[in-house]
Amino acid sequence: MKPKVTKPTPEQKQKAESWPIWEKEESTFPWEYDEKETCLILKGKAVVKCPEGTVEFGAGDYVVFPKGLKCTWEIKEKIRKHYNFG
Repeated sequence: MKPKVTKPTPEQKQKAESWPIWEKEESTFPWEYDEKETCLILKGKAVVKCPEGTVEFGAGDYVVFPKGLKCTWEIKEKIRKHYNFG
């Protein structure tokens, strides 16, 4: 169970624009997803380390984090993203 990183379709991009925004500076922290999260990365770069491997993503990527994922975020460049749970 790893995050899935793709490039968004025009429809996904448009839908994501109505979601809230989250920002965080360079840092490393553990995280656990108690529900699925979908996000569109607007700025920055991050690496997420999980038992199944490491996933990198950055500006322009569409990322889906599965419910139940336990991972460590390493933000390389300040992240700004639209996000949606469920």
